[in-house]
Amino acid sequence: MQKNPSKKYQPFQHAPKLPDRQWPSRVLTHAPRWCSVDLRDGNQALAVPMNVSQKLELFQTLVKTGFKEIEVGFPSASNTEFAFNRLLIEKGHAPDDVWLQVLVQAREDLIERTVESLVGAKKAIIHLYNSTSPAQRRVVFGKSKEEIVEVAVRGAQWIKDRLPKLKGTEVRLQYSPESFSATEVEFAKEISEAVMDVWRPTPQHKMILNLPDTVEVAMPNVYADQIEWVCRNIKNRDSLIISLHTHNDRCTGVAATELGLLAGADRVEGTLFGNGERTGNLDIVTVALNLYQHAIDPQLDFSHLNSLIEVYERCTGMTIPARQPYAGELVFTAFSGSHQDAIKKGLAEWANGGRKNWDVPYLTIDPADIGREYREVIRVNSQSGKGGVAYLLESEFGIELPKDMQREFGPIANDAVDQLGREVSGAELKAMFWKEYVERNSPWQIKKFETESKNGIVKCRAKLLRDGKPVEFSGEGNGPLAALVHGFMTAGVPRFEISNYSEHALSSGEEAAAIAYIQIKTADGESQWGAGVDTNIELAPVKAVLSALNRL
Repeated sequence: MQKNPSKKYQPFQHAPKLPDRQWPSRVLTHAPRWCSVDLRDGNQALAVPMNVSQKLELFQTLVKTGFKEIEVGFPSASNTEFAFNRLLIEKGHAPDDVWLQVLVQAREDLIERTVESLVGAKKAIIHLYNSTSPAQRRVVFGKSKEEIVEVAVRGAQWIKDRLPKLKGTEVRLQYSPESFSATEVEFAKEISEAVMDVWRPTPQHKMILNLPDTVEVAMPNVYADQIEWVCRNIKNRDSLIISLHTHNDRCTGVAATELGLLAGADRVEGTLFGNGERTGNLDIVTVALNLYQHAIDPQLDFSHLNSLIEVYERCTGMTIPARQPYAGELVFTAFSGSHQDAIKKGLAEWANGGRKNWDVPYLTIDPADIGREYREVIRVNSQSGKGGVAYLLESEFGIELPKDMQREFGPIANDAVDQLGREVSGAELKAMFWKEYVERNSPWQIKKFETESKNGIVKCRAKLLRDGKPVEFSGEGNGPLAALVHGFMTAGVPRFEISNYSEHALSSGEEAAAIAYIQIKTADGESQWGAGVDTNIELAPVKAVLSALNRL
């Protein structure tokens, strides 16, 4: 890297002057029009482009998701692209309410081929583009501004001249000054209005003016200023559908799109999960679900996001990063113990009807709304803490640890996991709990325990082993546990009391087991928890007392 980057680079030079910008104070209230460019922009960015059958499967998935505008390809680029267009139209794969969008450069032969590919379509968007930035004008084309405008105007006229060939097709025209984000806004306005003069859009028959952030070269607020400047200064704004197409070079494609919508745009182009050239296009899933989180119907259905991911990965050969918003494998996973505890409490509040609106810590939306479940992906590692440990035991095995016992077992489990140096499964965590509590049989081990009750007094007789040697005693109290504690006192065990006790069913069926949790406290203030499991609900707490004694 350069020690002084200013010797090689310069700040962005084409930010419009907009001191009275309005977009920062606006709030989004409705979804934009969406256009998927997965089958064109996303497809061309693949190491191995999709074949026709893969493109068809993805197209049908996009339709099912709710997209009404889909850029299906670049039909003049290859026979495969042309054939796919014809397949959609001739075999009736395109629903009547879905616009088939095709991209074409401002070249007459390519426009001719593109129009041929659309014959017989119900609805079609012809998307014309040419690049307009100073670098593109200088380096790629070697043309002046006037010559670049002429390229766009000729392309617009060639398309207009061929529209009679699409009799019976509802056609909408779209123009993109490609590299708009790096273009002087005054020139972007000039060339766009020159195309408008050819196509003559009206409020009843609008054209799409797509203003792409082809390469992110500035902060997203600058893009918003550019969009607002155009919306406020271009002629016949009411005859235009202002469209956004952001990329992710600065990792702010989502931000640029959301700010661009605040700035006055009507429409958004992007791909599923952000697939596309270089760092990718806008991730439409993220923007749509961001709107959903703010109580706005995105008009796209991601109820079965896992299924959508499967189709996407199968057709494109791409994979979803683990931390991809909403879709990543680890998005609804909490590793931090404090996060896990907060999520557990928030989910319990929601399940119990404690709130009308979703407000669960760390979960911006309910995973169930997009076909996912937090409990399926919760992980436990050395930093998980008591909340995550307790949640996993309860969600997978029905082990409902008392709060104080969670505080005791959490650090024990975390130390064990830390020694392993990896995450642990639910079964491994349960085994740790069993070893620490349920399977504690030294020095005390039960052999036989009987009780009888008379006039409100319970008497017990216990046969135990202490370090392998038989011990027998009797005791009495107002219940089996009180009698057991009294019996231990008669056997010379230092005085202790039961300070916490709870019990619940662990499984169902004829062999249903109960699990008991008991905390004992000694005369000198020391306390320990114990746990016992048995199909006999009277023996489970007895075993829990022995477990606690064995842990002193």
